[in-house]
Amino acid sequence: MSNFNQDIQINNLYHRVGGEDFFINLVNKFYKYIELDEVLRPMYSKDLNPGKAHLSAFLSQYWGGPNKYSLKKGHPRLRMRHNNFSIGKKERDSWIKHMDSALKSMNISKNDFTEMMKYFEETATNMINSNS
Repeated sequence: MSNFNQDIQINNLYHRVGGEDFFINLVNKFYKYIELDEVLRPMYSKDLNPGKAHLSAFLSQYWGGPNKYSLKKGHPRLRMRHNNFSIGKKERDSWIKHMDSALKSMNISKNDFTEMMKYFEETATNMINSNS
């Protein structure tokens, strides 16, 4: 690997925040909020572990880590994968609130926090498929 490619790899968000462990911890913290959320919890399966594994693998891959998610699940197709759920502004806002809280509990730079929250807010908004 050339030094240029190595620098790019090391400087991506995945590596800056701590790699796979960071995303596993973030998702575990996020899911603690989901477990208690009366609006969102019914949308998740009884066993939360598969969802945790999928989300942490997806986020790791999205932010520059290994492509474990795509190898197991194929193309993310986020909108399609969420079409079975009625997602309105209330659900979107609750999801964002929990991810914001989980992310604030992590030790990352302000710039990385801002970049991640921008992505989460835009993506959550794109998942809205209901006026409820």
